[in-house]
Amino acid sequence: MISKIKEKISIIGPGAIITASFIGPGTVTTATRAGAGFGFALLWAVVFSIFATIVLQEMVARIGIVTKQGLGENIRDLFDNVILKFAAVWIVMIAVCVGCAAYISGDLLGTSLGVSYLTDIPENFVAPVIGLIILAIGLSGSYKIIEKIMIVLIAIMSVTFLTTMIVSASDIGAILQGAFIPGIPNGSIVMIIALIGTTVVPYNFFIHASTVSEKWNSTDGLKASRTDTILTITIGGIITAAILITAGALIEGREVTNVVELAAPLEPLMGAFAPLFISIGLFAAGLSSAIASPMGAAVTVSSFMGWKGGFDNTKYKIVFGSVISLGIITSAIGFEPLEVLLFAQALNGLILPIIAIIIMVVINRKNFMGRHVNPLWLNIIGWAVAAVVSFLGIYSLVDAVGTFL
Repeated sequence: MISKIKEKISIIGPGAIITASFIGPGTVTTATRAGAGFGFALLWAVVFSIFATIVLQEMVARIGIVTKQGLGENIRDLFDNVILKFAAVWIVMIAVCVGCAAYISGDLLGTSLGVSYLTDIPENFVAPVIGLIILAIGLSGSYKIIEKIMIVLIAIMSVTFLTTMIVSASDIGAILQGAFIPGIPNGSIVMIIALIGTTVVPYNFFIHASTVSEKWNSTDGLKASRTDTILTITIGGIITAAILITAGALIEGREVTNVVELAAPLEPLMGAFAPLFISIGLFAAGLSSAIASPMGAAVTVSSFMGWKGGFDNTKYKIVFGSVISLGIITSAIGFEPLEVLLFAQALNGLILPIIAIIIMVVINRKNFMGRHVNPLWLNIIGWAVAAVVSFLGIYSLVDAVGTFL
């Protein structure tokens, strides 16, 4: 029994990085607001988002292991037409990098919020220090270090947010109904899209396709990779659901801006530990996402440019260092312009449908995947997920453009 548990734990790796990446300040805040605004009614959106993420990320991981290339290299090899190749490469690469750069300041400030809440040290003092720590982690060039950090952060988030859920939630029937019976309450469509959009993240496709090669070097690792993906992303979904359930149980009907507002309602149940649990959970969520943003940009550029050497490549480190340095500076001065964030949202809305469709095309190319192409049943599920994700991306694009106008 113990040996089987150890074997399962040893499998965990790239999937944990993806999970830790999408549970950032954005997901935590969105889940809190969804629970506060609609109780348990939108839990089904969390369930769907995790299902969609598992489907797409499993395909991406399979592409990485079978082709021994990153997603960017596969996209580049997909097109024979020079113009199409140039457009696909540069549109996707620029969009991902702009998105990572636009959100890094918010990731660092979100991480610092947990520390600031407990210590009263201003967020713009804490955030740059966290950024410097992340810079040192990235420049170490070690995949193993990042993998271990992300696994620890997932464990911390699991303990903190599941504990708050267990002590606060009581209506199991309403929770199960919200999770498995879809409903769209009045005014909830934007929140549903946000819940799914913060989980299905474009740069995570590039991270996953590249990091699986660091863990497994042959198709013998496909089964382990699939287990890693399903297990860790499911845990991520449980964490997101736990945050929503806690908010739904404690602060339904209130206007909230972030998860820190759960601390006061938790105090009658957890006493002095309530602020500590919330702060630690928020810190872990922010740190994991703040590590993933510069890594997403660096991996995407490396993959499209065909840079070898993985995390230890000097050019990879330059991209990683540039993005996190931008975050250090902007978080220190509190610079987070709405126009840049909306532009990043628009670009991500544009590329999400493109990448989802490309994943489905690549995974079915026998000259790329050999006997590891999708079976018919998985193609049906995959195209359905790609269609929903594409709709969300287009909605996000239209919404961002509409805000600009």
